[in-house]
Order: sequence, then structure tokens, then C-alpha cells
Amino acid sequence: MKKLFNILILLSLGLLFNCSEDKIDVLKYGTITGRVVEANSFEPIENSKVSISPTNNTVFSDAEGYFVLLDVEEGDYSVNATKEDYLTAFEPITVTADVEVNVIFEMEDDNYLNRPPLTPILKTPIDGVKNQETMVALTWSSSDPDNDPILYKLELKNDYDNSVIAIEDIVDTTYVVSDLKYGVKYFWQIAANDDINPEVLSVIGAFETKVNPENRHLYVRKHSNNNNVIYSSNFIVNDDEDMNEVQLTSEIKNSWRPRKNQTSNLVAFLQTTNNETHLFTMEANGSNIRQVTSEVAVNGYDLNEIDFSWSSNGGRLIYSHYDKLYVINKDGSGLSKIYETPDGSFITECDWSNDESIIALKTNDYRGYEVKIFTIDMSGNLLKTILSNVKGAAGGLNISIDNKNLLFTRDVSGYENSNKRQLDTRIFVYQFSAGITTDISEQKENGTNDLDPRFSPNESEIIFVNTSNDGISSSHIYKMSVENRNDERMLLFSNAIMPDWE
Repeated sequence: MKKLFNILILLSLGLLFNCSEDKIDVLKYGTITGRVVEANSFEPIENSKVSISPTNNTVFSDAEGYFVLLDVEEGDYSVNATKEDYLTAFEPITVTADVEVNVIFEMEDDNYLNRPPLTPILKTPIDGVKNQETMVALTWSSSDPDNDPILYKLELKNDYDNSVIAIEDIVDTTYVVSDLKYGVKYFWQIAANDDINPEVLSVIGAFETKVNPENRHLYVRKHSNNNNVIYSSNFIVNDDEDMNEVQLTSEIKNSWRPRKNQTSNLVAFLQTTNNETHLFTMEANGSNIRQVTSEVAVNGYDLNEIDFSWSSNGGRLIYSHYDKLYVINKDGSGLSKIYETPDGSFITECDWSNDESIIALKTNDYRGYEVKIFTIDMSGNLLKTILSNVKGAAGGLNISIDNKNLLFTRDVSGYENSNKRQLDTRIFVYQFSAGITTDISEQKENGTNDLDPRFSPNESEIIFVNTSNDGISSSHIYKMSVENRNDERMLLFSNAIMPDWE
């Protein structure tokens, strides 16, 4: 028995010594720190999920983008950062015992791999083409490699005043532009935007509109913003409609009373600028607008009734400033006073004869009444009185090319009131040689007024405005024969005023 006990003790000691020869592994740990930021701006990304593989230990970045993973066993890992709207970022790291490993994640947004639209290709009009209409269909092509929706932007610029038309958020690849100027070169460019990438620009294309037609009629229409806008047009009797109507002045400016001079081929007109009314000139197509007056503005009783006149050679203009009449060169030089009313009455209208020897004037008091119509010479001497000592309104002066006749209008009702309403205004022709005044408004409808008459170029007809005497109805431009006054009046332009026919 004793022998067996000794054997067991020996066996136990042997086992004990054998076990002590095996190594015991001790776990060692390190720390992972880092920060999550946006790739381009380096702004911190909060609540980004940071995980390590293969352990799947996870933490979230704080408000400044920082994170800490503690007690990470030694070894090789893949660390990733994920956040909605960003591409997942990966970094390989090795954790060493008692060492802090730092990693920075620069996360790209999930559109990082998105491709921009293809560069737009301008199709029509063909680059450099000429003789285009004033309404043009602009077409182009483009597409998006990722099938993202594209919005286009069109920019259109001209070569005479450098104004830019910008149209945004175009869905189709066609856009029709209208009301372009005649005889003008336009430049256009398309930008494509998928709302993800920077916009992509096309090349710049160019085209020219056709030469301005010889529009001989000028008139004014009231725009919706209450500004007056000047137009030109031709009237084709056979078609019985307005033809080649061209908008000459912008609706953002108040422009009125157009007067064309054939010699200079310029149109003079009135325009409001800096709260004053001044004389301007422009080309027949509305380009090259230049201010003429500056030191002395155009002013008087009613700016809508004030009229001015060219010299026949197109070098000078006469205009009024309250009770004074001035002459000025078309370039703004040579301002000179040539007449002043002796009684302080306002000069509202003037017309200069073709030979520049006679000036017809209409004056009135501050209410628009106490009207006088008379002529003076260039020295300011009174030549002939045509109208005086009458009740009611008058105006519409135009001297015939041979100095034989003068057109004017007068409200034969003699009505006078504070709102300047006229009840029965008719057109008259005054013959200088005989001193005879003839009413030529026989065909005028009752309850209407004939206003602003002008001789036609051959002086066999006149162009004028007819409107209801209620003071609020639309005005229309007509023409009629001077001699055959029983002939029917012909409507030329609807909703138009202040005609000129050269």
C-alpha cells in the first residue's frame, strides 16, 4: 500500500512539471483615435459610425468629428466610417500594445462619382448665319451620363448696347426668342446643370438678324407697367394688318413722342431720366440711343402733350422749357434760347418749317387753356396769329412742306375742366395765304376726338389719333384724305398714340 502511494505522488509531480513547460498567452491592447471630416471643406462630420473589422467594435464621432476606440487588441484591422449621404471610407491600421493609433477619414459625398452633363452642342441657328428673323428658335443638344435631370440656362447678348437676356430653368433643348432688333448681331451660350456638378458651358454661337425694313410709321403704345414704348411699322393695305412691327424702346424706360428725320435717319423722342424729361435720338432700328439735352430739360404744362421739332437737315432740334424756346444741335452742343413768351404762358408745342424760316407755336396757361397758335421767325418776331381768344383745348401743329398750310386741332365744344377732358376735338387746315381755316373732320363719329394730326409724306393724306371723349377708352391711329374728306377713314394701328409718318 505504501508503495502504491509513492507511485501516485511521483505521477502527480511529473504532470505538474510537464504543465509548467507550456507558455501562457497574455492579451495586450492599444487605442484607435481619429477624426471624420468632409473631403473638400474639412468640416467635421458628426455621428459618423466608425467600425473596425473583424471585431465590429463601433463608436460614433462627436460634434467635432472626433472618435476613440479603447482596448483594441493588438493586430491588423480595417477601420471604416459611414454616414448617410457620404461614401463609406476605409483605412487599414495596425494596433500595437499601449500605443495610440490615429486615423483621419476624409469622406466624399455620395455624388462624388457622379458625372456632369455632356457639353451642350449648339445646333440652330448655325454659327455666323445672317438674315435671321426677329423671332428665332434656338436649339441645342446634351445628355447626362447618369441620367440625372438637366436644367439649361440661356444667355443672349447683342452687339449694339450689350444688354443681356438670361433665361433660367429651361427643361427642353429648344427655346424661342422674340422681339429681337433688326440688323443686330447676337451671341448666345447654353449652360447645362444637373444640380450636382458645376454647370457645363457650351461654346458661344452668333447670328445676325435681317436688316431693318423701311418702316415709315412711328407710334407709341402704353406698356402694362404704365411706361410708354415706341414702335415702328409698315401698314400693308392689301393685308389690312400691321406689318413688320418693331419695338424700338425698352418697356423699362418711359419713352414717347417719336419724330423721325429722313436726312439724318434718326428718330428723336422724349424719355424720362433721373426724374426729368430729356430729348434723345436713336437709329431707326432702336439702337445707338443718345441723350441730347442735359443742361435745360424739356418741361411745361403737360409732358404728354409737349412736342418738339427737327430742322430739315437733321442737324438741330427746337424744344420748350416752360415759357422759353430753345434750339440745340443733335449732339447736345450749341444750346441757345431763341424765344420767350411775353406774358409767361407755356410753350407746349412747336413745329419748324422745311426751309427753317417759320416756327409754329402753341402756348397755353398753367391749366392748358387760354390757347394761342401763331408763327414766329428765327429772330422771335411774330409773323401770324392763327388762333386766339377761344375756349377749350387746342394743339397738334404741323406745317406743310411748302409752308402753305398748317394742321392743328381744337375742341370746338369750348369745354374746360380740371381733368383736361376734351369733348369734340376736330382737325383743321389753316391756309396761310388766304387766312382760311377748314374743318376736315367731317367723318369723325360723335362723342370722339381727333388728335395729333400729321401730314403724310406726299401731304395728300393725314395720319391722326381718334378716341372716345370719355378720356379712358383706347386710342387708335387712322389715316384719311385731305381733299376727299368724304372718303372712309382707314384704321392703321390699334391701341396706339402719337403717330409720325415719314
